[in-house]
Amino acid sequence: MDVLSNTEREPRCMPAEAMARSVGEDTRRARRPYPVASEARPATARRYAALDLGTNNCRLLIAEARRGGFRVVDGFSRIVRLGEHLSQEGALSEEAMDRAIGALQICASKLANSGVAHARTIATEACRAAANCERFTSRVLDETGLDLEVVDRQTEARLAVAGCAPLVDDDAEGVLLFDIGGGSSEIVWLDLRSRYNLRGTGLVHCIRAWTSLPIGVVSLAERHGGKDVDEKKFAAMVDDVLGLLAKIDSRGVLSEAVSRGGVHLLGTSGTVTTLAGLFLGLKRYDRRQVDGTWLDNRQVDTLIAQLLGMSFDDRVANPCIGADRADLVLAGCAIFEAIRRRWPCERLRVADRGLREGMLMELIERDRLAAQRSRRQRRSANRVPIHA
Repeated sequence: MDVLSNTEREPRCMPAEAMARSVGEDTRRARRPYPVASEARPATARRYAALDLGTNNCRLLIAEARRGGFRVVDGFSRIVRLGEHLSQEGALSEEAMDRAIGALQICASKLANSGVAHARTIATEACRAAANCERFTSRVLDETGLDLEVVDRQTEARLAVAGCAPLVDDDAEGVLLFDIGGGSSEIVWLDLRSRYNLRGTGLVHCIRAWTSLPIGVVSLAERHGGKDVDEKKFAAMVDDVLGLLAKIDSRGVLSEAVSRGGVHLLGTSGTVTTLAGLFLGLKRYDRRQVDGTWLDNRQVDTLIAQLLGMSFDDRVANPCIGADRADLVLAGCAIFEAIRRRWPCERLRVADRGLREGMLMELIERDRLAAQRSRRQRRSANRVPIHA
């Protein structure tokens, strides 16, 4: 059913069955991971790594597989603004590429010294949109040894679901997951009415439809200005995004599901984690407190108004925002506000997790299934035939 679509670009809607099938297919198509040694780690503590190079951030997680999940042993995050001026120029600037490669060199060093068995390194919207993407990825391979896999929007949306699945309310009828990125924003509808006992990465089977908006915090802030934002400029940003959302869910199927009251929002981005940090009054950002926080509509209204009332310098000084996000956070709030107006769910759950966690879960699941197949094959090979 074509519930979510984006008429500005080719249709991005995919029914649940096809999206679910793509999990295994995408894993098989993945380009070779960064070649790091696994011999240094015992088999009981196999390590995995996931790197996500986005329009704004470069993030790495290294984790050890545990029953039902993983334990993070190392990580790295740096704002590199790879997509700076991309919306105007159509290509990555030399300065932006240099910043990203500097961060990726640190990631490569961590990978080489962490005993990782399997890794996946992806790039998203900035590389998808840049005319000089191939030149950049070639530089990355030459200068860091990392072979970046430029994933499509479908894969990005699916990985977000896989990464955020543990935060889905078990009693919900559905979830509207959104990932506000630097250059694009993914929106996924999970229809949970027939979820049965699906958990974790299995929730990708509940994807009813998805879409990708060709706008994110960097591109929206560059279009309207993100440093000095008053209510009038904020309203213009919201209207800009609402214009895109108006072309989605033309049959009203998702809106009808939301109106029944059983659907909650699940947001993964710096925008919503900032709001949660403000809500909790954190003096220093703490992922453990932020991840999983619930906010209702009234609380979100208050927090956005609080941000609008801050000067740029106030935002820089806030420990949950800082200089790197001070000119982007209100653009993110405008995208979030447009989503809230289009589909007015009563509750939001905040996720400080996303693509990296989704990649880790899929890598671990792939190894688990491979081990099961290997055990079955050994048992089959060791069977002694019974002769009459």
